[in-house]
Amino acid sequence: MTLLAYDALSVTLPAMARPILDGIDLRVRAGEVVALVGESGSGKSVTARAALGLFPDGAEVGGRVRVDGTDLVGADAASLREVRTAKAAMIYQDPRAAINPVRRVGDFLTEPLRLVHGWSKARAAARAVDLLGAVGLPDPARHMNQYPHELSGGMLQRVVIAAALTAEPRLLLCDEPTTALDVSTQAEILAILGRLQRERGLGLLLITHDIELAAAVSDRIYVMYAGRIVETAPVGELFASPRHPYTAGLLGSSPPLDGPLDRLVPIPGAPMGLLESAPGCSFAPRCRFAEPGRCDQAPPVLRRHGPAEVACHRTAELAGASAAPSPASRQEDR
Repeated sequence: MTLLAYDALSVTLPAMARPILDGIDLRVRAGEVVALVGESGSGKSVTARAALGLFPDGAEVGGRVRVDGTDLVGADAASLREVRTAKAAMIYQDPRAAINPVRRVGDFLTEPLRLVHGWSKARAAARAVDLLGAVGLPDPARHMNQYPHELSGGMLQRVVIAAALTAEPRLLLCDEPTTALDVSTQAEILAILGRLQRERGLGLLLITHDIELAAAVSDRIYVMYAGRIVETAPVGELFASPRHPYTAGLLGSSPPLDGPLDRLVPIPGAPMGLLESAPGCSFAPRCRFAEPGRCDQAPPVLRRHGPAEVACHRTAELAGASAAPSPASRQEDR
């Protein structure tokens, strides 16, 4: 069952040279982990927030975003409230920015249950203690009475995960949930998210700039560049045979999570900003395979190539020439 569906979603701000999002099509099914990867500024976070009906002020929005059947583009307040309180929940990058520093952890966790769902104080507190235990915090009753400054970043991220699960949502939106944490804590948080996702059969959308990290936890990956999806495939297929030069560039410039470290090859140039536009492929100025008179004339559309969908004018003729160095040795086929 599809929990999250984007259909030709576009988001445009006044005075910008190009849309923030330009015709996004994406799916997350129940029990599935989907990753959305790309460099900073590609539009990943705007995509995630759209699943809660959160669009930038003054934006012109086109297309559709549906969460468990509810269309959020133009939705009324009651529909948005139902999605945000019962169907989907967001885990943000910086847990300290998500929690009121002068309120206790217990207040942060129980307030939505009491005010939105009408639970009693005792019932909400019992639910919060159970969730703190489920996310791996020892002595959860003691943590209920602590303030955010008394907890480490990893502990706070566990609190934020517990808060996201209070209303038992079916969809989790994770916007760079481990970026502010050290490597060992990152692994612990990802393990917690993976366990909870499997136990509860949740759909999970993971936003990250780290394609290796995405591959370690995801079933499918969408690759985004300058507000467009340029490739999507099952994770094993994408690593074994990246079909878009940008995907190959991300793989070639990312250190592997395990195994030998190959020579890293950076992608030349810089990502396209919102004040820049191009009539053709937005990646063409950085692409070693770009063909003048073709790649710079019209934007490519997503087309099926085997198990993948790719937006590149030259996918068929390149036929693997853009593959990153030895990807099969860096990721086992899942």
